[in-house]
Amino acid sequence: MQQLLACSTTCESCGASCLAEQDVTPMAHCIELNRDCAEVCSLAAKLLIRESEFSHEFLAFCEKICRHCAEECSKHEHEHCKKCAVECIKCAEACHAHHHGNIVLN
Repeated sequence: MQQLLACSTTCESCGASCLAEQDVTPMAHCIELNRDCAEVCSLAAKLLIRESEFSHEFLAFCEKICRHCAEECSKHEHEHCKKCAVECIKCAEACHAHHHGNIVLN
C-alpha cells in the first residue's frame, strides 16, 4: 500500500508541476495520465486496506496504467517527470508481484 500511495502522491505532484511549465500543451497527455494514475493507485490502496474481493484484479489494471504513465513521463526532460517515471515503474513492479502472489504491498 505504501508504494501505491507514494506513486499516487508523485503523480499528483508531477501533474501539478506539468501545469506550471511554460508550455503546457505538450504536457497535456502527461497530465491526463498523471491524474488517472494517481486516482487508480489511491483506489487500489483503499481496496487493499478493506480487503476487497476486487483488489487482486484491480492491481493488474493499476500495473497497466503505471506502465503507461511511466512511458509518457520518460518522454519529457523535466525532473518531476523523470522522478514520476521511476516511481510509476516501481509501483507497476510491486503491483505485478502482488497480483502474481510474490509479495505483499505494505
